[in-house]
Amino acid sequence: MHLTFKRFSKLVSIPTAQHPGDAGYDLEAAVDLVLAPGERALVPTGIAVAIPAGHVGLVVPRSGRAITQGLSVVNAPGIVDAGYRGELKAVLINHGSEPIEIKVGDRIAQLVIVAVREVVWREVNELEESDRGEAGFGSTG
Repeated sequence: MHLTFKRFSKLVSIPTAQHPGDAGYDLEAAVDLVLAPGERALVPTGIAVAIPAGHVGLVVPRSGRAITQGLSVVNAPGIVDAGYRGELKAVLINHGSEPIEIKVGDRIAQLVIVAVREVVWREVNELEESDRGEAGFGSTG
């Protein structure tokens, strides 16, 4: 699959996977900022992408920064619909106990492109049964 993109800043890199076969493409910060513990910020990435019809972009946290600093994506996964052509931005939060300094070019999140199917909704009076039934959160132990 080829993705076309537009770069708003030459200071950020083309989104790349760190290893062949990786699902996530690193997104970089296009601005400098400091996130205090508990603080949230909408962080521009300096790029826009044309996600093909039948696909969605998911903005997800980077596991390394999540474990070492507590940096995460508030609305993980952030949804980037195929029709959106604006700059990608990550809604970041600092779950850690120390301020997190983010510099232009720092990898802050990942973009995962996933195929989706169009859904046609059909209302019924009863749903077909399943092995799980109506068991809720924590129902499997």
